[in-house]
Amino acid sequence: MRATSVLVTGAQGEIGHGLLTRLATEGRSIVTLDIQPLESSLARLVRREFTGSVNDRAFLERILAEFEIDLVFHLAALLSTRAEFTPVTAHQVNVDGTLNLLEFAHHEGESHGRPVVFLYPSSIAVYGLPDAATKLRARRVREDEWNTPTTMYGCNKLYCEQLGRYYARHYKQLAAEMPSGRVDFRCMRFPGLISAVTVPSGGTSDYAPEMIHAAAKGEPYACFVRPDTRIPFMVMPDAIDALLQLASVPREHLTRTAYNLTAFNPDAEEICRVVTKAFPRASVTWRVDEKRQRIVDSWPADVDDSAARRDWGFAPRYDFARAFDDYLIPTIRERYR
Repeated sequence: MRATSVLVTGAQGEIGHGLLTRLATEGRSIVTLDIQPLESSLARLVRREFTGSVNDRAFLERILAEFEIDLVFHLAALLSTRAEFTPVTAHQVNVDGTLNLLEFAHHEGESHGRPVVFLYPSSIAVYGLPDAATKLRARRVREDEWNTPTTMYGCNKLYCEQLGRYYARHYKQLAAEMPSGRVDFRCMRFPGLISAVTVPSGGTSDYAPEMIHAAAKGEPYACFVRPDTRIPFMVMPDAIDALLQLASVPREHLTRTAYNLTAFNPDAEEICRVVTKAFPRASVTWRVDEKRQRIVDSWPADVDDSAARRDWGFAPRYDFARAFDDYLIPTIRERYR
């Protein structure tokens, strides 16, 4: 008998840290796949750790042989900034890797005779508004609007959303017996995510956490976007809650395969005011990187997440004030004491 487990790819990343902790707290058997060995604090939480690439099918075949996977969290990805410098590699990791995982999930579903729930974190990078004026007029963007991304990462994510929908609903639809339905694909489009536990890694939306970390360390910070820049954000605890909530909801409650999520959407100047109030000696200046600014301007100022709230009860615990006052600032302040 193979052991029933949850598979988490990209487990070493920002989302993976919080997700592994929560899954372990719930007593789940966890299998991980990441190109880097897990930190010791995470490694002790998992049943089996595989160190390798999502593009190495031999690893996936070993997992398939040893474990009965009923739930996949596919977090492995090459993120937006790095993807712009290495677009071919980004496609290989983000698209080919996701295709490999979808095939893996389909074969698992065949093997144990029930659908494998496949959680896929997408991004507001799938949107591509043409300019700041259009962004201002667009207000709360719905899932099927402005799906014209300007970055390789956004293109990758949007295509993989469609791949997941295909595997869930239309897989090999011309076959004598339609084998679709063995992958229960569920996707959420995350806004900018801010964690108090991990250090920002240079992402396009990382100006918010970078500002807090610099202030807590007593270092000056030059923000790379304009003060009026506005995109939606969410803190990591709400992101983890959302992943686990969407994973557990009955499939018949879901009307979509991809859902918008958001919690708050301050502009960069509002973030600066909160940070400098908490750290009076903070030094924040504005040194706009026009290339990165164009990317952020192509993302919505806000998104309509009413479908997630209606279908599966999404309700973030942290608004703007609570996110900074109760979670981000005190936790990051303690980190540098």
